[in-house]
Amino acid sequence: MGEDIAPGAVLDLDELRLPASRHTGRRHILSILVENKPGVLARIAGLFSRRGFNIDTLAVGPTDDGRISRITLTVDGARHPIDQVTKQLHKLVNVLKIRDLEPSETAARELALFKLAAEGEARGQILQFAEIFRGNVIDVSKRSLTVEVTGTDDKIEAFEELVRPYGLIEMVRTGEIAVARGRSTT
Repeated sequence: MGEDIAPGAVLDLDELRLPASRHTGRRHILSILVENKPGVLARIAGLFSRRGFNIDTLAVGPTDDGRISRITLTVDGARHPIDQVTKQLHKLVNVLKIRDLEPSETAARELALFKLAAEGEARGQILQFAEIFRGNVIDVSKRSLTVEVTGTDDKIEAFEELVRPYGLIEMVRTGEIAVARGRSTT
């Protein structure tokens, strides 16, 4: 794809072929409030592992109350098995609250950093892609660029597909974070 796009060309994002989603079943975004104590994350991850669930994304951070952390994780699965897991999560000592967020009622984002080979004409093309995707160039060297892209899973995967032919040196993703829309809390 890198050689097919002329420098300065105008891209129509509707014509981009989005990658096939890696999600196979109903996607669940779980927001879990926990006491900020050692071992809590390991117990939660272990519970999912024992039940045969793969955690697709995971983000953990403190809330406005430093004694409480929020774990946001995404998993694929039918409703019934997720209900079983959430019931078991409620039984864990340090788990305070669990919410299975409906994607249509959720504002969710992920951050990704793309380190790309960027010499000659490729540099200009990558900068154009970054602008189209509202990305930020956060590091520049003679032979590479690092671009930060924030957005939905689909947006990040589309950017990855677009820049991969130019030489993707490294990519790092944060895992999805989410809040309920409106005045509801997670």
